Amino acid sequence: MSHPLRIALAEDNSSLAALILEKLALFPERLNCLFHAANGALLLERLAEHAAVDVVLMDIEMPVLDGIQTTERLVARHPHIRVLVLTVFDDERRISEAVRAGAAGYLLKDEPPDRLLEAIEAVARGEGALSAAVTGRTLALLRDPTRVPTVQPADTSILSPRELAVLTQLATGLTHREIASNLFIAPATVRKHIENLYRKLEVSGRIPAIDKARKLGLL
Repeated sequence: MSHPLRIALAEDNSSLAALILEKLALFPERLNCLFHAANGALLLERLAEHAAVDVVLMDIEMPVLDGIQTTERLVARHPHIRVLVLTVFDDERRISEAVRAGAAGYLLKDEPPDRLLEAIEAVARGEGALSAAVTGRTLALLRDPTRVPTVQPADTSILSPRELAVLTQLATGLTHREIASNLFIAPATVRKHIENLYRKLEVSGRIPAIDKARKLGLL
């Protein structure tokens, strides 16, 4: 390896971030953490300055912009950067959402330093990496995608006509600004509608929302 892998960390819990950084610091010749961001929005801002990052360690539950939404945007803007989800959640829904969003690996935070290093280097090579605790669930999802839990709302009309309009345009790949222009509303209003429909559909990102809406017959 010509230089240490360049790492960025997205983690809102300062104590957990410190523990992760301590693990990374054990391998100074192989890993170099360029920066730590407390949420997805800050991470994307910093990546605009540090596009040379090789691997992002991504928490899922974060304020402002969660790990699933951040991963979707990151892989679209910086396809050369690999995302390794680092989380405490091992349920099928989150694993599926992370993979659909573009994550290359899914690791639990209690993994020892050597395993974290191994996973980072694997995704940097273009391979996948999974914690042993989630491997069985992931294989089950690959064999039977219908295993992913879906929560059927009692009444699909819980989405307002405006939210449905926003969702329909979101599914075509339009940006918030383009949707705002088409619907003659402010971009901030579009963001609010998207937050509401994510909450009502019980998802945390564009791709999961589109998938869920299709399963419900909304699209």
